[in-house]
Amino acid sequence: MTFLAIDVGNTRLKWTLYERTGPGAAVLASGAEFLEQIDRLAEGAWARLPEPATMLGCIVAGQAVKHRVQEQMEIWNVEPRWVVASNAEAGLSNGYDFPSRLGADRWVAMIGAYHRMLAKGPARPMVVVMVGTAVTVEAVDASGRFLGGLILPGHGIMLRALESGTAGLHVPTGDVCKFPTNTSDGLTSGGTYAIAGACERMAQHLRQHCGTEPMCIMTGGAGWKMLPSMGRPFELVESLIFDGLLVIAQEREAVMSRL
Repeated sequence: MTFLAIDVGNTRLKWTLYERTGPGAAVLASGAEFLEQIDRLAEGAWARLPEPATMLGCIVAGQAVKHRVQEQMEIWNVEPRWVVASNAEAGLSNGYDFPSRLGADRWVAMIGAYHRMLAKGPARPMVVVMVGTAVTVEAVDASGRFLGGLILPGHGIMLRALESGTAGLHVPTGDVCKFPTNTSDGLTSGGTYAIAGACERMAQHLRQHCGTEPMCIMTGGAGWKMLPSMGRPFELVESLIFDGLLVIAQEREAVMSRL
């Protein structure tokens, strides 16, 4: 039974059609659109797809964008289903003060990372970083409990804030270097090392809390830019949200089959 996974962020919609749910499912087709252009999916990329049997999505862009996506899905007879963070799912428990207020993308990415770790070996604490419009840095202990996470501006937001809040400062792209000697390099290096520093601090906190060195996983559209500047090894997994959606969909199917 084919399965459509959709990840709607603050900038782009990404989708993948799989042959089935569950880790390791074969990819039949995939694509991405900027949010300004999602209204052409039904007549464009999705028009050429076989109708998916089931669908599960993760969205952070708001109700208006969700409505637009669901309008595009009307070419199929498939029920739109969207992940909302809960107290527990797929082996993870949610330590947020108000679990349903945790961003769906953060929840799904942690589930994907946790099951990826278990597939490779014994459970360990994890730091899960998503680098996009915003940056999130999550801490998960070895039992699968989400302990909490940091939220900070992404690189672009940092630079735009400096440009708008500082007279005469323009922000051309610079290089990341240890000792910047011009404004462009100083701004680019400052933003990069601010994110790297938040990741390092969370890894230290988690190691102190659990007594074990954590596994560190990074995802997000700008993850590849951050990786060379990290102070510790991070595994870059671009498909982490899709990995989580595959796991959640499979678990929900198993529950339904037992009812």
